[in-house]
Amino acid sequence: MAFIDTVRSRRSVRTFDGKALAEDELSELLDYCRGIGNPYGLPLEWLLFDSGKTGLSSPVIVGEKTYITAKMKRAPHAEEAFGYTFERMVLHAAEKGIGTTWIAGTMDRKAFEKAAGLGDGEILPCVSPLGRPAAKMSLREIMMRKGISADTRFSFEKLFFAGSFDRPLTKEDAGDLAGILEAVRLAPSACNYQPWRLVTADGAVHFFLKRSKGFGEGRVFDTQKIDIGIAMCHFALAAEEAGRPVSLSLEDPGLETPDGEIYVATYRFD
Repeated sequence: MAFIDTVRSRRSVRTFDGKALAEDELSELLDYCRGIGNPYGLPLEWLLFDSGKTGLSSPVIVGEKTYITAKMKRAPHAEEAFGYTFERMVLHAAEKGIGTTWIAGTMDRKAFEKAAGLGDGEILPCVSPLGRPAAKMSLREIMMRKGISADTRFSFEKLFFAGSFDRPLTKEDAGDLAGILEAVRLAPSACNYQPWRLVTADGAVHFFLKRSKGFGEGRVFDTQKIDIGIAMCHFALAAEEAGRPVSLSLEDPGLETPDGEIYVATYRFD
């Protein structure tokens, strides 16, 4: 399946069929996860939990038997690295027909951190259930998806810009970048806020964070920088499939940001 088709077909799953995945499926997924890198070179430690044996759960999930998560050391850019790497897992699971959903706020965080043996200086930002989607969504899932407009995304011109923030980029003007940027536009994010803003310039694409209300700094980890990592993952994988590999740069281009956008990273085409 083409990458963009995986992105388009994948959805967050909160209602599962109540059956555990086969051991070989879980082993394959865990092996894959352990081989995932990220552009910051920061390692994650992956963990699987049997929900029946551990009692771990989420009030918004039904029928799950397994959870997957990862912990890592606190470090500069840890959130972006986590978002990038965890999304690689999510997309691989989707290719295998395994349902997932990002969970950060709707879980018993202390219980998951205790089960993971979270140590000083470590973070465990998110978890995901694993399983086969149920034939029908629960009413709770339907209402949650409706509440965050899960099936909609911002327009191309609201997210992407040519050279500066006063020049919105249309899909027509994006040329051979259009498909890569569309993969970013469709990426998931907390509350579907889509906080990434991308500016194209001179063979590079600069990633900025447009902070959403209620998602400020000062927490153990920055949820919206995790979202930026997800967007970076989609960009890099789509670019690779298009035969245009990229490399990471952290050199701030110094662009004027009229709405307070925060520079995060740059991808340059190799």
